[in-house]
Amino acid sequence: MVEYKNRNGDVFTFTKQEDNSVLWEGDFTYHRIGSSNDYKDAYQFYCKEVSFNGEHPMHIEAFKEAIHESVYDENDRYVGPGVIAKQYQNLVKSNPWISMVDPSGGPYLNEHMDLGHISFGSGELDGICIRSFESIPTGYKINTYGKFDHLADAKIIGGIINTSE
Repeated sequence: MVEYKNRNGDVFTFTKQEDNSVLWEGDFTYHRIGSSNDYKDAYQFYCKEVSFNGEHPMHIEAFKEAIHESVYDENDRYVGPGVIAKQYQNLVKSNPWISMVDPSGGPYLNEHMDLGHISFGSGELDGICIRSFESIPTGYKINTYGKFDHLADAKIIGGIINTSE
């Protein structure tokens, strides 16, 4: 178990579970939560239209930026959404899971963060990354994955043989 004391003096505990999840418990009276965006439908529709016109679609990361762009006039006044945003923004949805939790005073935690940054050098939570959060009566259950889990799928990585099989 790792204890974390935030700037308001509230103490939160992080307890590793047998199923590799982490229980995050403490006072969540004042906190905010959020869900990440799901760009899949918007990007697929964009790729289909662009490819139909004989063009090469932009990379998904560039698309994610373009879909949030706004147009401003020469006096820096808002004119409206950018071209991509105007056409595809209505297809962007929120994911159904909680991807961010921010109690008043911290710690702010978001999907894909390595929990090692809150373990104060103990190493107990190093390499454990956040997949999502589930609300429980005493706080949140953090669903996790290992920082290097994605490497287990490959047999040879950069000339190094993966022996985890």
